[in-house]
Amino acid sequence: MRQAITVLGSTGSIGRQTLDVCRQMGLQVEALAACRSVDLLEEQVREFCPRLAVLYDMDAAAELARRLSGLPVRVAYGMEGLVEAASLPESGTVVTAMVGMVGLQPTLAAVRLGKRIALANKETLVCAGELVMAEARRSGAEIVPVDSEHSAIFQCLQGCRGREEVRRLILTCSGGPFYGLSRQEVWGKTRQEALRHPNWAMGAKITIDCATLMNKGLEFIEAMRLFRMPPEQVSVVIHRQSIIHSMVEFRDGAVLAQLGTPDMRLPIRYALTYPARAESPAEPLDLLACPPLTFGPPDREAFPCLGLAMDCARTGGTACAVLNGANEAAVGLFLEEKIPFGQIPELVQRALDRIPVQLNPGLEDILEADRAARQIVCDSRRGG
Repeated sequence: MRQAITVLGSTGSIGRQTLDVCRQMGLQVEALAACRSVDLLEEQVREFCPRLAVLYDMDAAAELARRLSGLPVRVAYGMEGLVEAASLPESGTVVTAMVGMVGLQPTLAAVRLGKRIALANKETLVCAGELVMAEARRSGAEIVPVDSEHSAIFQCLQGCRGREEVRRLILTCSGGPFYGLSRQEVWGKTRQEALRHPNWAMGAKITIDCATLMNKGLEFIEAMRLFRMPPEQVSVVIHRQSIIHSMVEFRDGAVLAQLGTPDMRLPIRYALTYPARAESPAEPLDLLACPPLTFGPPDREAFPCLGLAMDCARTGGTACAVLNGANEAAVGLFLEEKIPFGQIPELVQRALDRIPVQLNPGLEDILEADRAARQIVCDSRRGG
């Protein structure tokens, strides 16, 4: 186990739960980074005493530095600060829990240095999967997934002698708060309704993605990249209870599943301790108290974001970066109550229709595709 870690996105849902695990296990935290949450990051710094604290927002970082003056911690800001936090030589493990494209460059920096990546930032593999995985192979970096679905697949694949033994990966999906409704019925759903996830407590952006099923589409792309599987060998099944976190079907017909309570601290702990398993204070799964476990197909007509993501996965290149950038921008507008829920997939489709796909992109191409997609969504909102 690597005892010193960096947490990127420490004030978000995954970041806070990661620090719960660090607190329980007595892990040394060398760096903490967030976007602009001064109050919470100050509390975390005072408790965990990292050598470096970073806020992406420059004004917020200046306020944090003022509050922490006299403490043995250096405060940095911006993308340069995030990359520095991810690159600290004292940290062997970097937990990448920042939401959105802002997490891509620091994660890539850590990968290039051969660190263990406890990966919770979907955008890293969704937008730049080929590039990131190629760098990981070159540097020897370990990428251990934190998402419950990818952690489940990762665990089910332990002992698998080769990918040729795998018939398909099966990602489970709760269906979100609007499961069973038609596209017309979900069109006008409110922010408050969309944030009411049936099983998980998460940040606002990912919760909206769960409501549109875009989250499962992003996970579909991420699974392809992480486990080196073609899209036809990755599938999605609705499992409302969130007890089976995902499954692997092997060529002989055997299906392995990973089960557990819907508690993100379980995959976080495993990512930090792999290949060992540490004792956990979490309540174990009580099979006798579980509800019946049910399965069904996703409704891609009612929730078109899933199909859009699957199509982009097959296209490759910058298509996934366009998808992700447009979705982030559209979800942001919805959370600000500037567009209806049903317009999210329409804005994503508009960006995909207008931006040409570039195959075999470099980092700058990916960043430009992301920028262009956000601009189209913003222009569409203004009637452009």
